[in-house]
Amino acid sequence: MSALFAPWTQRGVTARNRIVVSPMCEYSTPDGLALPWHLVHLGSRAVGGAGIVFTEAAAVTPEGRISADDLGMWSDAHRDALAPIAAFIREEGAVPGIQLAHAGRKGSTDAPWRGGGHIEPEHRGWQVIAPSSVPYHPGWPLPHALSLEEIAGVWEAFVAAAQRSDQAGFEIAEIHAAHGYLLHQFLSPLSNQRRDEYGGSFENRTRLVREVVEAVRRAWPHDKPLWVRLSCTDWVEGGWDLDQSVALARTLKSLGADAVDCSSGGLDQRQKIPVAPGYQVPFAERIRQETGIQTVAVGMVTEPEQAEEIIASGRADAVAMARELLRDPYWPLHAAQALNVEIPWPQQYERARPVRVA
Repeated sequence: MSALFAPWTQRGVTARNRIVVSPMCEYSTPDGLALPWHLVHLGSRAVGGAGIVFTEAAAVTPEGRISADDLGMWSDAHRDALAPIAAFIREEGAVPGIQLAHAGRKGSTDAPWRGGGHIEPEHRGWQVIAPSSVPYHPGWPLPHALSLEEIAGVWEAFVAAAQRSDQAGFEIAEIHAAHGYLLHQFLSPLSNQRRDEYGGSFENRTRLVREVVEAVRRAWPHDKPLWVRLSCTDWVEGGWDLDQSVALARTLKSLGADAVDCSSGGLDQRQKIPVAPGYQVPFAERIRQETGIQTVAVGMVTEPEQAEEIIASGRADAVAMARELLRDPYWPLHAAQALNVEIPWPQQYERARPVRVA
């Protein structure tokens, strides 16, 4: 028996194993519309045996993109472009998931292979927004600080995107409140310097995330899971930290969230991250133990035995992988072989299955 390859049921959705394809930006779409690249990229990971396959961050507004080449879900055209991809993922035995996001002050950037820096409105960029007029990078322009009316528009955009995601056939939605993007910007006192009901205290800084989760949960079907990705610490003194993440996770569970996807960092360039294999697993473990909400561990999980131990020891309920699944879309098939687990192969590939030696 393998814990990693045990089915995982949340609400009315069952994944065939605990391997999650983490959202990974591809910077490969004009106007936010999914292309054949996305079908091949995401579909190959479903064929490769993953249990849950997430899209890259899908922006809930045009200004919510990280770059002008990122995926969107702000119109019916975006829904219709993604629907065949969700269907293919499901046909190949995986659960299709979508991450809904707003980049805030980290938006209007170029693709990494073109330098990744801020781009101006006259060069496909736009005016970025944030809780406060504090730029992410000293050399970038000041973001527009959101008014109360504009803040209401943010959670309304998340709701509309969630409704379209349901119509497109996605079975899990994840609210992106990590990596220094807009919702994370509200959480951290390093980026949120407001003096109204959305700034200052923990209660105020977490207000928008709570409003988004509560509103999306009402709009998202009851039988479909809702996840939240958190940066569990900013890795900067005086910033958002694990204690606050635990407290927020407890509230998110009461609001109907089904899992916390436990990442870290991305908000402040002063961060000092002690990167090592499984370095973020303790975040998932503590949140799971102290709040009772299910958690997903992510971050340098690369080896089958490592992933198996994380699940078998109860440190997390699933593992999310990014770069390792870029290197090998068929990692789940190879991991099953390494762990001596029999799982189905795509019938088209069955003749290539390695012969088990007694």
